[in-house]
Amino acid sequence: MRIPDWLRHRRPARQSSAAGFTIIELMVVLVVLSVLALSVLPVAEISVRRAKERELRTALAEIRDAIDAYKRAVDDKTIAPAETPSGYPANLKVLVAGVASTNGSATARVYFLRRIPRDPFSAATVAPEDTWGLRSYASPPDRPAPGADVYDVYSLTPGAGLDGVPYRDW
Repeated sequence: MRIPDWLRHRRPARQSSAAGFTIIELMVVLVVLSVLALSVLPVAEISVRRAKERELRTALAEIRDAIDAYKRAVDDKTIAPAETPSGYPANLKVLVAGVASTNGSATARVYFLRRIPRDPFSAATVAPEDTWGLRSYASPPDRPAPGADVYDVYSLTPGAGLDGVPYRDW
């Protein structure tokens, strides 16, 4: 049985020896990919900044909780009286080094932090305790200044967070 010509697969008279994409198709693909990449970059930057802000809030809360625990321990006479008249630690290193306990044991110490957290926006070459601004108990809240003790900490990072509040005021 003979197959009719119109059913047979016919090769075109002129067939290209190289199969591939044309330059126009490649350019269109590159343009589409670049538009997608440019739309993703701002989202990635905001997500990195949001993660740093979350880390900053956590670090501030951790240090502030340790300072409050130190003050409570002084008030409850769980630890030896503070060197400062306010009852707050003299510096942040005291929270890591620990304070002698008043339970009668000569070797017992009370620790409030394992390590001082670093401000995530600060340079990695700066010591963690130097990345924070310190506020003394005697300083006014609108103009925090260091003093004989550490009542509060704040970020030294300039600028404001994604919510518009300056990092210094967190």
